[in-house]
Amino acid sequence: MIHTFQLKSLQIHKPLILAPLAGYTDLPFRLLCRQYGAGLCYTEMISCHGLVYNKKKTLQMTRTVSEERPVSLQLFGADPVLMGEAAGIVSDMNVDIIDINMGCPVKKVVKKGAGAALMKNLDLAAAIIRQVCSKTSLPVTVKIRTGWSHDTLVAPEFARMAEDNGASGIAVHGRTWTQGFGGEVDWQTISRVKKSVSIPVIGNGDISTYQDGLTFLQISGCDGVMIGRGALGNPWVFSEDGTPTTLAKRMKGLADHLCLIQKYSRPDKILAKIKNHAGRYFKGIAGGSAIRRKIYDVSCFEELLEISRSFSM
Repeated sequence: MIHTFQLKSLQIHKPLILAPLAGYTDLPFRLLCRQYGAGLCYTEMISCHGLVYNKKKTLQMTRTVSEERPVSLQLFGADPVLMGEAAGIVSDMNVDIIDINMGCPVKKVVKKGAGAALMKNLDLAAAIIRQVCSKTSLPVTVKIRTGWSHDTLVAPEFARMAEDNGASGIAVHGRTWTQGFGGEVDWQTISRVKKSVSIPVIGNGDISTYQDGLTFLQISGCDGVMIGRGALGNPWVFSEDGTPTTLAKRMKGLADHLCLIQKYSRPDKILAKIKNHAGRYFKGIAGGSAIRRKIYDVSCFEELLEISRSFSM
């Protein structure tokens, strides 16, 4: 039975959630995933410095529309004051949740003391959570990893700290910083996090099918399951019907995505990014490699639209 859960006063009606993915979870893709059944979507991670200093590219990343709500905007940074100021700015936007990134493994983020680096500095992490919570009435969640390394699986302790400092929910990627995005997902530690706090916990890691999501929801006892890379080229991961096995139905998914891109973006400015997305729809299916070659060879967005129109249901 699909259950709901609550972040502060906000009700989440479906437990399968789109994770924040840098370069991927823009407005069109979030809308697509909501249409296909995601209960909640996260923005790409957004710099607190970019918001506070009014950077144009950062502000463009915060764009939302009512059709995608509820939506969570993810902030990252290592300065409690700036993170608090950014939270105040976000509170005036049409978003429903502020998430704090304390799990990103990317070196340029970690080098600045943000992302997963905060899992080695509980005092600074606590100060950031307090400041963010003090500047907003929105639910504040924190996304973490199981720890910095297998010798320091601090996620349960970290989650208790986050709850004590005002967090309304925790999302846990079941890998350490040293694992990056490889190796086995540690659902056992995610389960320990769930048992250690009274706020909702969302598990994350290597979910690639709808049924996987329900299975790990049950195994971990979590309130929700977050899906990241498993949703790329596969918005059906949020749908009970599952990923289609015909090229025509896969093409319908791509066509839906391209329609949203055309409506909310400037497609020819981001053609390489769109082709990256588009090629993923045809992995693991007979005839898919030929379509991917066609996609990668296009020189404009209109040619991509023509490919999507070349198939009928």
